[in-house]
Amino acid sequence: MVSIKDIAKQVGMSPSTVSRVINGKKYVNPEKRAEILRLIKETGYVPNKAARSMVMQRSFSVGIVIPDTFNMFQRQLFSIIERHLESFGYHTLFFFVKSDEASEEECLRRMKSEQLDGVILIQEIKNPRFYSYLLDMGLPSVCTTFAYDRIPSVHVDEEQAAFDGVMHLLNLGHREINMVNGAGVNFGLQRAEGYFKALASAGLPRDESRIVYVRSLTAESGMYGMRELLLRGGRNFSAVFAATDELAMGTIRVLRDEGIRVPEDVSVVGFDDIEISNYSIPRLTTIRQPLLEMGERTALMLHRSIVNRDAVESDAVLPYRLIIRESTARVG
Repeated sequence: MVSIKDIAKQVGMSPSTVSRVINGKKYVNPEKRAEILRLIKETGYVPNKAARSMVMQRSFSVGIVIPDTFNMFQRQLFSIIERHLESFGYHTLFFFVKSDEASEEECLRRMKSEQLDGVILIQEIKNPRFYSYLLDMGLPSVCTTFAYDRIPSVHVDEEQAAFDGVMHLLNLGHREINMVNGAGVNFGLQRAEGYFKALASAGLPRDESRIVYVRSLTAESGMYGMRELLLRGGRNFSAVFAATDELAMGTIRVLRDEGIRVPEDVSVVGFDDIEISNYSIPRLTTIRQPLLEMGERTALMLHRSIVNRDAVESDAVLPYRLIIRESTARVG
């Protein structure tokens, strides 16, 4: 069996240098790092996790809290996070949770039974005991896609991004704009505030009946939300702002089923810019979240917190972009 000393001998470096590469530490020449990684792959070297855990007093396990009905954006995000965590030498445990108190309590119970070095939350938790446990235990944690005031987070400016998305519709002459939004999540509330602020900037009233809140962020929920809006007010709108791309796609499906053309009759804006948004019919106008950077920053932030428990990480508010495609058009 190949050992760390064998790898070090072949590259002409010390075992400690090889160890730094394996553990994702800095201060290793990029060329040397590449050579070590190449040899590790060629020889099939596998670090002895049990021995490494005893020496470093770490489990090299990270928990990721994700919703039990996650959408495409969340699926892409946790794949990126997991890949970067693996590059730092961690293996991941997934904790699926529903948006209800009983499920959150069960998730917390399962989490307490594991020896974790850290936790990443993709799902927004409502139970304050959940956060109290993380803080009281001093367990390194990072929230991603949403913010919590006592835990570092990685996200975009939700309110401003939504404001810009709705302003795009207003600039095209739309005034009757509906919204399909996620229920029970803070970023949904922030995106709703951005929606209302954009309307207010155009002198339009705050009309809560133009927003429908759905239980998940999927295309199926988008279909449900659009049907609900049609039942409420018929075709008294010319545009829809959806809180996620999948909600937007469900919205478009129902509109087309009803013989309403997009964008000729109704314009639609989404949020996230998942990969399929560029291939939908019509191609979706949306707010692009920096998915790759978000995943990388989340994993790096947690790794730094684990390695240095005294380090204080600041929130990372990342830039977003309005991507204009074919699902929006000027009125008339």
